Amino acid sequence: MTATVPQIRTEKGLARVAQSLAGWTQKWFPDAYIFALVGVLLVAVAALANGSSPQIIVDSFGNGFWDLTAFTLQMAMVVLTGYVVATSRPVARLIDTLAAVPQSAATAVSFVAFLSMSVSFVNWGLSLVFGGLLARAIARRTDLRVDYRALGAAAFMGLGAVWALGMSSSAAQLQATATSLPPALLQVTGVLDFGTTIFTWQSLTMCAIIIALTVLIAHFSAPRGEAIRTAQDLGVDLNDEPEPAAPRSRPGEWLEYSRILPILFALLTLGWLVSQFLTSPVLSVVSSLNGYLLVFLMLGLVLHGTPRKFLQAVSKAVPATAGILVQFPLYAAMAAILTRAVGNGGMTVSEHLAEFFTSVGGGGGFTVIVALYTVILGIFVPSGGGKWLVEAPYVMQSATDVQMNLGWTVQVYNVAEALPNLINPFFMLPLLAVLGLRARDLVGFTFLQFMFHLPVVLLLVWLLGRTFEFVAPVIP
Repeated sequence: MTATVPQIRTEKGLARVAQSLAGWTQKWFPDAYIFALVGVLLVAVAALANGSSPQIIVDSFGNGFWDLTAFTLQMAMVVLTGYVVATSRPVARLIDTLAAVPQSAATAVSFVAFLSMSVSFVNWGLSLVFGGLLARAIARRTDLRVDYRALGAAAFMGLGAVWALGMSSSAAQLQATATSLPPALLQVTGVLDFGTTIFTWQSLTMCAIIIALTVLIAHFSAPRGEAIRTAQDLGVDLNDEPEPAAPRSRPGEWLEYSRILPILFALLTLGWLVSQFLTSPVLSVVSSLNGYLLVFLMLGLVLHGTPRKFLQAVSKAVPATAGILVQFPLYAAMAAILTRAVGNGGMTVSEHLAEFFTSVGGGGGFTVIVALYTVILGIFVPSGGGKWLVEAPYVMQSATDVQMNLGWTVQVYNVAEALPNLINPFFMLPLLAVLGLRARDLVGFTFLQFMFHLPVVLLLVWLLGRTFEFVAPVIP
């Protein structure tokens, strides 16, 4: 728990506005699950207004509720595997080594931001926990006085800046996995592997620019001198010694404490991975969400050394998956009502929305409108993968209609999807638990990042979007 201590200095300017916004959000914003429930009702009302019958709406709701069962489990596993890998002893040793690198307070904050974003490109769940533990390790240093709030905000930059441009992007992973795509969306977009989304030179360039911008802002906005609030000032306990595994109590437990099984499963996974690279295109292997999760799960098992330690880490990770497990079925129901509840003129709400986006026209205007719409909706529906399933049917249909590259449309969504995380603290929750802080302690710094990111993102999606050509969807 965070102790209440007197402010050393009153925040001014953007930081003061951001702190006020954070306080208002904490007081008045309901849980994200409430937004999902209300979202389903609003979509149902929209379908009624469109002329759909109550029977069609309730059928769409019930029949679509479990459409995303596989994808829901996959997204929960992204969080779980990231947490398990980040809390292993080898990674903890790596974090302690990295924590000794920065030589000044401002450099420490920008260093955490850079590493958080770099790790997030591989796994956003890993980034949250890794960044939080790195911030704590730097805060434990007795030779360096660093603002713990700024360190915490920097640790969040992996999810607040570039997570959706990386390999664990919910939208990109979904579009690359035919079996996870709802049939209606599959017919619109086909399968888009990573070669058409996150690994295009345009997406990688955009990611590099945003990382550089974020690091600079983190460096120059880090409090200095008397404005610094350390973890000790905030009353945060920085003891991170892992709990020892319970001793063996019976002969039947010996395999739980043995390294034999993790080693054997590591060999099985390595053999499977080699086979995949020898028999399938590289991009197809890299784009496989199931393969990605298998590798990360087995990596966690190996890094923890024994099944017992691994299962202890899994038990601690499970609570962080709760939001995904209960919200994604609601997003599936929302998408089903949008795309299946036919109303006046034989059109669904999704088709009416597609007409609106198509009316904007192609080129830069389309990408900017999609990005702005994604940011606004994301403030109220904080779920990258779930929200993509709501947006994708009409946004991707509109992209096809105006001949906008489908892979780039996914990336426009991805880069814009990260921006609301800098305002809405929903996805901060796992990190806040690691840091021992409140959302209002971080949002002052993340809101400042948002003020710079928004215009840069809009400019980038417009400029880089002009370098693409339309490619017809590939339907498997």
